[in-house]
Amino acid sequence: MSNSADSPRTGSTGSTPDPAPVSPSAPSPAPSEGRRGRFRPVRVLTAGVFALAGLLFFTSFTTAKGTNIRTDASLLKLSDLIQERSHRNGELDEANGRLREDVESLAEADDGSTKAQDDKLAGLEKSAGTQKVRGRAITVTLNDAPPNATAKLPGYPEPQPDYLVIHQQDLQAVVNALWQGGAQGIKVMDQRLISTSAVRCVGNTLILQGRVYSPPYKIQAVGDPQRMQRALAEAPSIQNYMVYVNVYGLGWKVTEDGTVTLPGYSGTVDLHYAKPVE
Repeated sequence: MSNSADSPRTGSTGSTPDPAPVSPSAPSPAPSEGRRGRFRPVRVLTAGVFALAGLLFFTSFTTAKGTNIRTDASLLKLSDLIQERSHRNGELDEANGRLREDVESLAEADDGSTKAQDDKLAGLEKSAGTQKVRGRAITVTLNDAPPNATAKLPGYPEPQPDYLVIHQQDLQAVVNALWQGGAQGIKVMDQRLISTSAVRCVGNTLILQGRVYSPPYKIQAVGDPQRMQRALAEAPSIQNYMVYVNVYGLGWKVTEDGTVTLPGYSGTVDLHYAKPVE
């Protein structure tokens, strides 16, 4: 069905009007000057679209350089960057430790100090954690619970994801209890702790002195094993942690290691702190 505006029948009576007679010899009217020079924006728009498409193709070719830009497999992930920087920091710590040993050897050769002064300096270095410490030790191992863990005891709710992972306060509780138990030196993973060390967790990883670690976390301490284990058992924060061990299966293991030697701290001892913007 056609619209009345499009219908050729325009008469009110429905009849078709006769067309006006046209002389076959009459020439067709010439197009006016205005119609020939009329601006057509469609052509300009089409040209702009093709130019933009060409620019996009060129940019894609320059960026790809032969790689597949439809996937991020070739891109450096943040976790890879963190691991690479952590490994690099470990290498720098080892190099710094070797240089420190060389400096100490040269200083001992001819430093002009007396034996009393050398003994006092050795005592300060031992307290600061920059020297090796040897003695009987224990190791505390903390680990996440299985991801499919359920409540093992009645009366406890089913675990939230937060219940099944090791937190920063758990590591700090162990370290503080070991110090309270008379530890002469503590090593977390492969790094010696000093007075300025900070045990921090980000997500499910431990960040210690510029290096990143994943569970299980091992904390080794030199001192009296019985005294340190008693301090662990008596610490309220450890007692709270043991509830999660018994109910949800968080990892907890304490072993006696016999006589061991903890390495000295090899990182920088300079304090870094925030400064106001001038």
